Amino acid sequence: MVETTLPSPISSTSQITLTPAQQIDSCHPYFLTSSDNPGINLINISFDGSSYANWRRGVLISLSAKNKLGFINAMEKSNDMVIVWLLKSLSKDIGESVIYSQTAEELWNELEQRYGQADGTKLFQLQRELNSISQGSSDVAGYFTKLKRIRDQMKVLNTFMICNCDCKCGANTQC
Repeated sequence: MVETTLPSPISSTSQITLTPAQQIDSCHPYFLTSSDNPGINLINISFDGSSYANWRRGVLISLSAKNKLGFINAMEKSNDMVIVWLLKSLSKDIGESVIYSQTAEELWNELEQRYGQADGTKLFQLQRELNSISQGSSDVAGYFTKLKRIRDQMKVLNTFMICNCDCKCGANTQC
């Protein structure tokens, strides 16, 4: 019989011995990781008596992501983890507008459709900044870094302006 010895939480000199049948199952709902503590913010929406449905959805997603939903309901753990990560990276208003997305892909596509469109004002500002940039007192590496940042931002904004149609004009061959 193989035995595993773990330090006891009671004292640093006490030992707990587990047989193979008693090994810790990290997938069990009662298993707590170091990130499972009372100080964490479970969701980005505080329940204040209104918007119960939004609060409920956030709690269900978060509990599922931590494999603790078994106490309430069963859901898809990995999908919900990604949804939680996305929701935590959004402002409260935007998070509330997409919290009912059933999948991370649906949430992502909603944000892409709403906010991923090319920003002509930002593109114009970057073009103007690129036209007026000079090395000045910067060293070559610093000057190159500024140029690269502007060009990279412009490239991202320009990707939405490329023609994806099956046409003969040649616009869809631009990079």
